[in-house]
Formats: sequence, C-alpha cells, structure tokens
Amino acid sequence: MTESTANVTWLTQEAYDRLTAEYEHLSGPARTEIAQKIESAREEGDLRENGGYHAAKEEQGKMEARIRQLRQLLQHAKVGEAPPDDGIVEPGMVVTVRYEGDDDTMTFLLGSREDGGKPIDVYSPSSPLGAALFGKKVGETASYTLPNGNSMTVAIVDAKPYTG
Repeated sequence: MTESTANVTWLTQEAYDRLTAEYEHLSGPARTEIAQKIESAREEGDLRENGGYHAAKEEQGKMEARIRQLRQLLQHAKVGEAPPDDGIVEPGMVVTVRYEGDDDTMTFLLGSREDGGKPIDVYSPSSPLGAALFGKKVGETASYTLPNGNSMTVAIVDAKPYTG
C-alpha cells in the first residue's frame, strides 16, 4: 500500500452520505441539545453530587470525540465507484481466501469499517490481512503477520466488486 493510500478511508456513497448526515446532526442539533441538558442540570445546584450534570458532561465528551473522528474520516474519505471486475484485490472488492493447510474459505469485503452493517464481514485495507492482499490477483498467495507474531499465508480464491 502506498503512503498516499494509507490515510485514505474508502467509502461507498451510501456510507459517505450516512456519515455526513451523522456529522451534521452531531455538530449541530445534538450539540445544542447536550448544551441545554448541561445547563438544566447545572441549575439544579451542587455539581459535586449532581448525577444528571455528570452524565450530560460524559455524553458531551463522547459526542465531541465522535465529531472529531467523523471530521477526520470524512476529510480523508474517497468515495469509490465499484472497482473493475479484474480479479485484483482493492477496496470495494469481495475477497475469498483459503488459509494455507485448510480447505475452508473466508469471504469478506475489503473496505472501511464504517461500511460495516453489511451482510458480510469488512476488513480494512490497512489491516494486516488487507494490506497483504492489496494489489494481488486471484490465484496468488499473500503472507501476513498475526498479532501473536506468527505468519499466516492465504491463497486468493476470488475477488469480485461488491454489489451491495
């Protein structure tokens, strides 16, 4: 994977639209709503023992973290058209692999975790498996390092564009 594609988040148009709507809601109406909750709780008096205030502040912190995450993700998003049906592994492809020494196969979508919710597992192109497969062709093998330090080899059985 090249340096320029390492920071890119590949998204379907559907995922991009959904995340943009979530960002706009959180950074607009939801921010106003949480500020009102905090103000209402603050008016109840002693903040040291005010559970509503502390819950609202915690909710605000989580929301602000999600806003930052979405802003960064959307700034680096590349909304992709379906990749060509050429058997080369790249984001937007449904990939089937067979692990070395095993007859079972595993099929997944190579894409953004934000594309999750699909009826198929999603692996990031920057994950160890995704990075090892990126740019390979059907019939080739790829090796990658597992979190425990062992190496795993897979054969690419199929790679087709994701059609939803």
